[in-house]
Amino acid sequence: MAKSKPKGLVWRSSTPFIVSTVGIGLFTDLFLYGLVVPLLPFMLEERIHLPQSQIQSHTSGLLAAYAGASVLCSPPAGIIADRVSTRQAPFLIGLVALLAATLMLFLGQAIAVLYIARILQGMSAAVVWTIGLALVMDTVGAENLGKTIGSIFGFISIGELAAPVLGGVVYEKAGFSGVFGIAFGILAVDFIMRLLLIEKKTAARWEAPKEADREDTADSEGGNTEDANEEEPLLRKNEAEDYKVPDSQPKAVRSFPILFCLKNPRLLTALLLALTQATLLSTFDATIPTEAQQLFGFDSLKAGLLFIALVLPYLLLGPVAGLLVDRYGPKPAAVLGFGYLVPVLILLRLAHPGGTSQIVIYCALLALNGIGLAVIGSPSIVEASTVVERYHKANPDFFGEQGPYAQLYGINSMVFSAGLTLGPVVSGGLKDSIGYGNMNVVIAALCLVTAVLSVIYIGGKPRFQKQR
Repeated sequence: MAKSKPKGLVWRSSTPFIVSTVGIGLFTDLFLYGLVVPLLPFMLEERIHLPQSQIQSHTSGLLAAYAGASVLCSPPAGIIADRVSTRQAPFLIGLVALLAATLMLFLGQAIAVLYIARILQGMSAAVVWTIGLALVMDTVGAENLGKTIGSIFGFISIGELAAPVLGGVVYEKAGFSGVFGIAFGILAVDFIMRLLLIEKKTAARWEAPKEADREDTADSEGGNTEDANEEEPLLRKNEAEDYKVPDSQPKAVRSFPILFCLKNPRLLTALLLALTQATLLSTFDATIPTEAQQLFGFDSLKAGLLFIALVLPYLLLGPVAGLLVDRYGPKPAAVLGFGYLVPVLILLRLAHPGGTSQIVIYCALLALNGIGLAVIGSPSIVEASTVVERYHKANPDFFGEQGPYAQLYGINSMVFSAGLTLGPVVSGGLKDSIGYGNMNVVIAALCLVTAVLSVIYIGGKPRFQKQR
């Protein structure tokens, strides 16, 4: 007996609802991460009753447990997602892991329980970022990925900004129960949205043939418009051979097809963009609070408010920058964005100890850096997706019906998590050894290298090289 048509099929499978659900999922992951991390030392001291001498080492260990789990679980999450018939099921399983982790963090009375909770939280992050981005790709296509990713990243930056501040304020007023009450409320909203979501391919089973034909025609027409982009035709005949996969491939490549794509320098450079972007974000997270305390004597709450200057441009300009990436390709945004960050990172050394005037200068410099972060938000994902889409279209049998997109986003999540882990370690060590200003010079040099490689590889070879 055939299943009846689900209630609310149209809006539950609509592009805005699917993208919003993924956005809420990513928001929940970052928000709960930012909510819990500042409380870890207090948990270890007040609940686990560790001596003060062990708190720093276990705090670092709990942070490493999260990052390690996220890095290790991202590729398997991508493999599983590309092999199952629906992405919704693993997307829900990831949330169940996050719910279990949050419960264990709330109730745990032993250090081992906290470590298990952080591992589960890292596993959930791997799933939500891998499956979530694959769902977005399935829904909007590569031609609209830039503006969509820009909008999502702008939205989730609110969670990254608000969580530490809100967590600190609520903890002072209501303790652990108040903080985790907020966490469970957000988890409930996230769970309802993921449960209601219906994927496009699932909804197509109940669509009338004429409606499906109309959508296919519209998609085809829309795609033809985008194909006029400078170096981004979907597959020109004279380029198709560059993306062909030879028949005889090792077992590892057949099991994990994205490995073959990693031979492409464009894809490797796109992953470098993701690594540099994550390193930048985590560097700001790690150094702004301590620098604000040293320069202005700020406490954690006031230091948290400084992030508004950094994140607000990201929130406002992210969708615009993503739209421009869709229209002109990822090369201009990658080159100009990382190139622009070189001088504005170096200018952060201009802030000195002082009163209101110095605080204003520091906020203005952070805002200038926020503009750069908005510009570099989507080129990595768009470039990587475009390259892998070309491989998929040239080798549909090798990559399967769904393609290797979840595997790609699993690799991307692994690289991004590595950047989030690398940033605080490198920047913290550099800040202690050579100072805040010189630390930013080193980070600026990384951006310069990334910009140069973007000129060479992102979006294909530049025209002056093609003419040789």
